[in-house]
Amino acid sequence: MELSTDRFTTLDVFRGLTICFMIIVNSPGSGAVQWAPLDHAAWFGFTPTDLVFPSFLFATGNALSFSKKKFERDSTFLGKVIKRTLIIFLLGYLMYWFPFMHRAEGTWVVNPISDTRILGVLQRIALCYFFGSLIVHYCSKRTSVIISLILLLGYWAILEGFGASGAEYSMFGNVGTKLDNLILGHAHMHQKGGAIAFDPEGILSTLPAIVNVIGGYLAGSYIQRKGRNFEVVAMLMIYGSLLIAAALFWGQFFPIAKKLWSSPFVLLTVGLDLLILGVLVYLIELKSIKWGSYFFLVFGRNPLVIYLLSELLLISLQLIWVKPELSFYNWINDVFYQPVFPGAFGTLMFAISFMLLCWLVGYIMDQKNVYIKI
Repeated sequence: MELSTDRFTTLDVFRGLTICFMIIVNSPGSGAVQWAPLDHAAWFGFTPTDLVFPSFLFATGNALSFSKKKFERDSTFLGKVIKRTLIIFLLGYLMYWFPFMHRAEGTWVVNPISDTRILGVLQRIALCYFFGSLIVHYCSKRTSVIISLILLLGYWAILEGFGASGAEYSMFGNVGTKLDNLILGHAHMHQKGGAIAFDPEGILSTLPAIVNVIGGYLAGSYIQRKGRNFEVVAMLMIYGSLLIAAALFWGQFFPIAKKLWSSPFVLLTVGLDLLILGVLVYLIELKSIKWGSYFFLVFGRNPLVIYLLSELLLISLQLIWVKPELSFYNWINDVFYQPVFPGAFGTLMFAISFMLLCWLVGYIMDQKNVYIKI
């Protein structure tokens, strides 16, 4: 039975869902407190927004399970993986450097490289893709699971063993923050205030994030091996529920925290992604319910390009000045979204409008059969 078309449709819908919500949570309007479900947990805890980034890593691993066959006996495997890793990492670095200049006292000043952020969202995706690809390519599925456990338990042990006493899981007391400040320097990190900075996509917390990619790969491989049936849906639901239960139990000792990318956070997000994937397989594969799926397919077919567009466009809106000290981004919220939709609801409506604008670009690309792959 040939399933490749439907399975790639399911994958693209899952990936499209992720990109859609990633744009929404990254582009809240101004003028009011952000709508709570679209904000990350302050530190410990979990919100729907916290699921978006790990879901993209899960989708990356899922896609890897479909493309891996091309490389099994391909001597250029390492070259392709390294090339993709470098391109994605460089795009992420340039995105944070963009627009390479800023206004200061009425004039434009070049942004120095000494102040650019080195790690970030795309950089983490690149690193997790690189190490995840090597693990699943050179190791068996059983070994990949063992390595995943080592990464999760090892990360926990490192934080416990080398963090500040009584503050092992705090923002500035955990050893990951200290390592980032030592190697990267606070000027190259996300939060640059004070003598010590914090980066949610730091070096050490990348280790457990690799497991999100491996989890996506194992799920994709399982679907390919077992095919389209109720057993697959049931097992995805069972494994997802077990991982969520394990995360909640482990979270009593090692708190669930997205910005720390704690090990229970990994189990929780992989578990939730398995449940979501199971629902999509059931609806799209078994029930052939595809109404509305095209909306998310538009995002899923050009995910990297649309994500980059959303980030660069948002930055550009904040650079265009309608009047002194008032950007177009703030102006449109002040004169339209907040008067029409006061408060947090206005920030949500702006985010949805912005997402639809990005979708329109993706729709035009899809209609013209323009698909940019790395």
